[in-house]
Amino acid sequence: MLRLLNRSKELYKYRVLIQTLVSRELKARYRGTILGFLWSFLNPLLLLLVYTVVFGFILGARLPEFNESPKLYALFLFCGLLPWQVWFAAAVLESSNVLLIQGNLIKKMLVPTEILPIVVVISNFIHFLFGLPILLIFVPILGKAYTPYLLFLPVVILVQFVFTLGISFLVSALTVHFRDIKDILVNLITLWFFSTPIIYPLTLPVIQNNKIVHTLVQLNPMTHIMWGYQNCIFYGELIRWKRLGVTFLVGLVLLIFGYYIFDKLRDSFPEEV
Repeated sequence: MLRLLNRSKELYKYRVLIQTLVSRELKARYRGTILGFLWSFLNPLLLLLVYTVVFGFILGARLPEFNESPKLYALFLFCGLLPWQVWFAAAVLESSNVLLIQGNLIKKMLVPTEILPIVVVISNFIHFLFGLPILLIFVPILGKAYTPYLLFLPVVILVQFVFTLGISFLVSALTVHFRDIKDILVNLITLWFFSTPIIYPLTLPVIQNNKIVHTLVQLNPMTHIMWGYQNCIFYGELIRWKRLGVTFLVGLVLLIFGYYIFDKLRDSFPEEV
């Protein structure tokens, strides 16, 4: 544990390098495009419009909670879809491959290798932040109002950051030795997505009336993170402090465990990549 603490303190010395690598990653993503960074705003906007048209008036009308105003379903959906797809899923999938892609860099680097998954998580986090204003702009447009509970949004973001970073450390290290993980992860993330209340509300009768399903959904850490976004933005309610607090502790344990595994395997990375 002491070794992990010392290594984590060393990361602070490389904050400028992390910032530089994140900046390079953001620039590389839209290099060669005419609109450049504007796509960071346009992609979430187009995604929201598509889901408003396709799901808002089709699937939304079939859910009891959205019968009277199907267009609100698109807003509800985007509250979970934006942090999941743009940040969480993208960061985890990219992290599973980052050490393999950056193999030459790992062999030459004189700095901590864990910088690479950190850069992946932060760069996708910034893309999420670019899309967040689009979501917030459409809150009143689609019929909802801002509430003071929106101020708790940074708390939810912090919990997701810790949880995402923990998983990213773990999968990035393990994939170096078990290459099948990155392919399994694609399907696992899809299953995880449908197991999380993103395309359906937590109040859905099939969840509330089935104890087994309800328990499984509640044991899913991402349930409470997504619920936090929905509470702050869509429902305008106070976040569930106890459940989100437990999720934060789970994220911390996962972060420590993921970093521990990463640290144990780091010496084998140059040979395996």
